[in-house]
Amino acid sequence: MNLFRSSRAWISLALAALGFIPSGRSDDWPNWLGPKKDGVWHETGLLEKFPSGGPKVIWRKPINSGYCGPAVASGKLFVMDRITEKDKDGKPVSTKKGVVAGKERVVCLNAKSGDTLWVQEFDCPYTISYGQGPRATPWVDGDRVFTLGAMGNLRCLESATGKVVWDKDLPKDYKTKPPLWGYSASPLVEGDLIYTQAGGEGSAVVALDKRTGKEFWRALQAEEVGYSAPMLCEAGGKKQLIVWLDTSVNSLDPLTGKTHWSLEHPEAKSIQRPVVNIITPVKAGDKLLVSEFYQGSALMRLDGEKPDAKLLWRSKSKDPSKPDNLNAIMATPIIRDGHIYGVCGMGEMRCVKLDTGELVWESLKATGGKKALFAHAFIIPAGDNYVLFNDQGDLILANLSPKGYEEIARHHLLDTTFTTRGRDVVWCHPAFANKCLFVHNGKEMVCVSMTRE
Repeated sequence: MNLFRSSRAWISLALAALGFIPSGRSDDWPNWLGPKKDGVWHETGLLEKFPSGGPKVIWRKPINSGYCGPAVASGKLFVMDRITEKDKDGKPVSTKKGVVAGKERVVCLNAKSGDTLWVQEFDCPYTISYGQGPRATPWVDGDRVFTLGAMGNLRCLESATGKVVWDKDLPKDYKTKPPLWGYSASPLVEGDLIYTQAGGEGSAVVALDKRTGKEFWRALQAEEVGYSAPMLCEAGGKKQLIVWLDTSVNSLDPLTGKTHWSLEHPEAKSIQRPVVNIITPVKAGDKLLVSEFYQGSALMRLDGEKPDAKLLWRSKSKDPSKPDNLNAIMATPIIRDGHIYGVCGMGEMRCVKLDTGELVWESLKATGGKKALFAHAFIIPAGDNYVLFNDQGDLILANLSPKGYEEIARHHLLDTTFTTRGRDVVWCHPAFANKCLFVHNGKEMVCVSMTRE
């Protein structure tokens, strides 16, 4: 036996047992919804129940305000936050009416230790509502990381140093204004291109050369570009770029921007503005689902022979307090075994039959036990169970099935840090990498070991 290898193996096992290095194969979470862009935690050997006192917190790191979910790749964590200038009374400084002074930051941490590797700061006055900070998860692509700030500053940085390679000011370049609640849809990188919602005349979505930032194509028109991240899928023998805008779900040719098909949702005749199309479209087999607060869900079938789609069903209720199936607000739903699992806009976790939209069950346990406006929990499949992180800062292990909601374990991980709609909340989607969970509350970032001993 090679004694050097043997010693290294024993050392690795010992460190893993102490919680310093999670054992076994590890995956990154380099972008919004993870390495396969499906919102699933694919690592194995994860906790099936919580130890006494909750899962082990490996490190905590102070951070500033914002909603940006972290990305983790090659041993580094990338996140954005905001520093707001405040007066002697602790109130944000306004340079003029409606403009709040401050800086956006891109922060790179050592994922194992939480140590700061580099920070880039940019002056960024805000004119948007909910001005706590950036929203969009960074996208790590090899030696580059792409970030989108709340006011529309799209940047390419060297992942090793934070040096700016190129930057775009979307509102300036496309003669538009940021959405009411800021640019929130994470950009999408594929091949040599990066896709993002911009706005402006004929440029609701644009494709840029990821190496230079030069425009490759622009497409579509929208009064509001909304907050839903674009996604790619294969259907009808073609790769399709799916972009959900204010009144339509659209399929584009990723290389040309040519429209394959477009379906209306929400219905223009009854649309309420500002729009709240937030979730990323979800594909399961030949089905494509979108869901929003005011007008609920729409399920489409993707054609198997050509790039096309048709509507299968749409929510009937236009009352967000009384949805007939699912009116998701922030957390992207999960589709499993012919059923949709998601959280409605008043915090109702629901199971819905995929093919018909029929309600199977409802539970409020995951989100606090009673209805509350915009209450939600992020749902992440992990092995045979689900990891949930709700807006009260609770980490939950649960089993979701057509039989109902079964909670396995719960641990209060982070305190709430800001108030909205009469509730104190946390709004940050976690990242899952190296058998750890990474999440923040706008005050501190934590790394939590989820490895099974």
